[in-house]
Amino acid sequence: MEVKTSLLDNMIGVGDMVLLEPLSEDSFLENLKKRFDHSEIYTYIGSVVISMNPYRSLPIYTPDKVEEYRNRNFYELSPHIYALADEAYRSLRDQDKDQCILITGESGAGKTEASKLVMSYVAAVCGKGQEVNKVKEQLLQSNPVLEAFGNAKTVRNDNSSRFGKYMDIEFDFKGDPLGGVISNYLLEKSRVVKQPRGERNFHVFYQLLSGASDDTLKKLRLHRDVSKYNYLSLDSAVVSGLDDAANFRTVRNAMQIVGFMEDEVQSVLQLVAAVLKLGNIEFKPESRCNGTDESRIKDKNDLKEMCELLGIEQSVLERAFSYRTVEAKLEKVSTTLNVAQAYYARDALAKNLYSRLFTWLVTRINESIKAQTKTRHKVMGVLDIYGFEIFEDNSFEQFIINYCNEKLQQIFIELTLREEQEEYVREGIEWTNIEYFNNAVICDLIENNKNGILAMLDEECLRPGTVTDETFLDKLNTVCAEHQHFESRLSKNSKFLTDHSLPHNCFRIQHYAGKVLYRVEGFMDKNNDLLYRDLSQAMYKANHSLIKQLFPEGNPAKVNLKRPPTAGFQFRASVSTLMKNLQTKNPNYIRCIKPNDKKAPHIFTESLIRHQVRYLGLMENVRVRRAGYAFRQTYEPCLERYKMLCKRTWPHWRGRAREGVEVLMADLQVPAEEFSYGRSKIFIRNPRTLFFLEERRRQCLQDLATLIQKIYRGWKCRSHFLLLKKSQIVVAAWYRRYAQQKKYQRIKSATTVVQSYARGWQARKLLRELKYQKRCEEAATTIAAYWHGTQARMELRRLKQEARSKHAVTVIWAYWQGTKARRELRRLKEEARRKHAVAVIWAYWQGLKVRREYRKFFRAHAGKKIYDFTIQRIMQKYFLGLRNNLPSMSPIDKNWPARTYLFLDGAHAELRRIFHLWRCKKYRSQFTEERKAVYEEKLEASEIFKDKKALYPSSVSQPFKGDYLEISKNPKYQKLNNAVDEKVLLADVVNKINRANGKGTARIFLPTKKSVVLADQKTGQVKASVPLPDLTSVSVSTQSDGFFALKLKEGSASAVKGDFLLSSEHLIEIITKLHRIGATATDREQLSIDISDEFLVQFKQDKVCVKFVQGAPKNGNSVSCKRKNNRLLEVSVPATA
Repeated sequence: MEVKTSLLDNMIGVGDMVLLEPLSEDSFLENLKKRFDHSEIYTYIGSVVISMNPYRSLPIYTPDKVEEYRNRNFYELSPHIYALADEAYRSLRDQDKDQCILITGESGAGKTEASKLVMSYVAAVCGKGQEVNKVKEQLLQSNPVLEAFGNAKTVRNDNSSRFGKYMDIEFDFKGDPLGGVISNYLLEKSRVVKQPRGERNFHVFYQLLSGASDDTLKKLRLHRDVSKYNYLSLDSAVVSGLDDAANFRTVRNAMQIVGFMEDEVQSVLQLVAAVLKLGNIEFKPESRCNGTDESRIKDKNDLKEMCELLGIEQSVLERAFSYRTVEAKLEKVSTTLNVAQAYYARDALAKNLYSRLFTWLVTRINESIKAQTKTRHKVMGVLDIYGFEIFEDNSFEQFIINYCNEKLQQIFIELTLREEQEEYVREGIEWTNIEYFNNAVICDLIENNKNGILAMLDEECLRPGTVTDETFLDKLNTVCAEHQHFESRLSKNSKFLTDHSLPHNCFRIQHYAGKVLYRVEGFMDKNNDLLYRDLSQAMYKANHSLIKQLFPEGNPAKVNLKRPPTAGFQFRASVSTLMKNLQTKNPNYIRCIKPNDKKAPHIFTESLIRHQVRYLGLMENVRVRRAGYAFRQTYEPCLERYKMLCKRTWPHWRGRAREGVEVLMADLQVPAEEFSYGRSKIFIRNPRTLFFLEERRRQCLQDLATLIQKIYRGWKCRSHFLLLKKSQIVVAAWYRRYAQQKKYQRIKSATTVVQSYARGWQARKLLRELKYQKRCEEAATTIAAYWHGTQARMELRRLKQEARSKHAVTVIWAYWQGTKARRELRRLKEEARRKHAVAVIWAYWQGLKVRREYRKFFRAHAGKKIYDFTIQRIMQKYFLGLRNNLPSMSPIDKNWPARTYLFLDGAHAELRRIFHLWRCKKYRSQFTEERKAVYEEKLEASEIFKDKKALYPSSVSQPFKGDYLEISKNPKYQKLNNAVDEKVLLADVVNKINRANGKGTARIFLPTKKSVVLADQKTGQVKASVPLPDLTSVSVSTQSDGFFALKLKEGSASAVKGDFLLSSEHLIEIITKLHRIGATATDREQLSIDISDEFLVQFKQDKVCVKFVQGAPKNGNSVSCKRKNNRLLEVSVPATA
């Protein structure tokens, strides 16, 4: 029998507050404390999860826990945030219901961690796969980026979210994530310029200064010392447990995973550095001649560095800090700013710059994580937003935060009641109206379009004349004096005139969570949120591309004289949109509670938690859930859990589950008014009835356990006895076998010894007989050998004597012949010496006669003439030898005869050069005009690509054919040939790369002297025609691929759809011909060739980076192109040997 667990098993305290008995605020807190002391931080109120921040790591978020709660009923296991996440995910996947998870609580209660746990659980249980894992990783890695720019250390929380976040995660029909959309609400931008004591600015400032490299800080003109920046507080610069340097590396890695380009990351860091520089700009007063005061910048070094970072002219920004221009319909008035106004303008610019950067980051993340498909998606929303805030000094921020919480409380009560009512109607249970506090009257007090506080605040901001916070309070006192939830010392209601807890410059609102005192100081400025137009226009003039996107209103061509919407109006519209979105989804609630203000574990501050329980409305939530029936359960698990309480249902019930439950309840004699039967569930009114069933079940389980133990112990003892008996038989059998084996071995050994002795005696006897026989045979052989030896020696002596006689005769004859030969040799040598002497004497005589004869003709110049004659003969011999050994007429033949004399070295080299030039001239004279043009193209290709692109060497041996398709002869392309007016210089099939998936589409590429035409390969229809003046450059990589990008002039008609990314097998020839066309044209600039492994391509409105990397070949040896994200195409090129 399968044993199923339940929420009611092994319960510490009460796991579901709906079952708490008796129900009071004290018992509620006591139950929370009991569970918190035992590390049970999660408790239910029906389907609502209460989460207590433990301020320590607990072993309840392991992969094993994820598998434990996966596909389990909500009440099947002990309370956990995974149970709620699993319930929401399964409802979305299986029932096709859009879900939303609302996480609320005050700062430090653990809302951000709860949202991370929900997202990590959904990521763990949904499908797997390369694309799915990529989407999950991008969704999860968006959190570190937003936390760095939107979270800060406060007195209540070291990682407090200072903005509201709502994320819609989109799923396909299988439940796999496709993407997401993030919405942000009310970034606390005032923190950029000022932080309360004991708190920090946003994390990213400290992470940048701690974690960036020295080179990066040098480029950003920053120093690591936090004390050098006015916008950064010094008393909390270092937070225990936060490693800013490591977090900076995490943020950089997360931005790369989400899909930020490197230039975008650098732009963001430049803007962060600019905000820090902006805070160091200080002003000094200066009096003008007309008596008015104006401001001047004290030290312009920080202003200069900031302008260099953002590409702004220093004089433009300096003037914007000193003057303000007010525009009417046809008139402009320029006024000077005093020091206070200059500081206000500086801080306003810093706050707007940072808040707009944060909004841009959210938009950029949405571009990367949004779903690519256009089909309908299932959606799960996760809302992580401020909890209700009650401080000693509450201002405009707390007012609109509490307004948002009022709206969330309103929708919570409405959806909870609606869910209860729908379930009662669905199950056929009679519905009774539930009395509860409806906070719609408080929401109306704040958001009413006529008399609401926000409407009156906007009206005061737009009213001409002197408008201050005091005039706004006077208006509230006039309009809202009689409202039962509004209190003010200066109102017409006399009961507050003597209330000294209510200062004169404050008003008090009685929220659902209690009374909150608001100080009106700063309401007008924070609601206006004005940024002088001069500063917006100065920012728009920056050369920084991101700055222009952040300040579009600074464009002089789009000047709008209307006042921008106020902060209150924008927030009210955002909250209204959020409420409409939430009402279309099935809600799931997580209420986060902070146990203490010390951020320490194991401390339960009862007063603090009591306050949170009240303003979260948890007691009211329990009462709503218990107004009808406290507990409900489907018939099958109910019967499975309690069937052992009735003999008729135990151990198996053969009928329908409802009938079994009816038999069970009748047998237990439970009063009929304590429960009701629905269509699929049983509803129990009072928790006491449930506890009665649990107590009976516990007693029955003890009895069953005793019976099972008795039977099990008997079976175990009998099994042990049978095992011992079987073991004894086996041991005895094995021993007998062993004894017989040993006896057999002894007999066998003795037999072997006797056999060996007998066989040895027989062998020795045979050996003696064989030895005697062998000695007899050897004696006869020896006698015969001696006799044959004697005969052989006698014959040898006879032959030796005969040989000595013959040798003596031969030696005597040889000596005689030698003597005769030596005598003849001496005679011949003497005769030769006499003949040589005569020849020498005759030669000397002839020489003497010649010299005497020559002396008659020349005596002084004889040496020179002999020298000239000798040189002439040497030169003649050299040239004749050179003529006979000339190399071939091929210009590439490098052979040349070796020089014979050293003094001819220069002439030898010059003759080699002249011969090579003459040979080249003869070779060129054989060229036709077409062949000459081909060689000129080859030469130009060498100048462009040699030693720059790896593909070039393989193209040298391939002739430039030009018309690879024979377009003029092929009847298939006759229509296309007629459509092109100019002469086609090249016709080839190329692949046009699709940005969405990196795959290619075949196109016919036809360049002429005036344009480049792309046509469909199958139909021959012209798809695009680009005039050559619109073509600015061509980009290729250094690898052995055939990819090239045609860059079009911005603003031209051809650039509407963006640049062209193509690939071809004849890339070298195509680029060379395009370059030659541009070089011969006089009416346009020469085409630029960019050779780089990473370049940008404009696709419609987006710029996409094309990056070439070397990798192992996947499909044979081909080049593959793959989209990594919305801004990156990666081309993998096989590595060449």
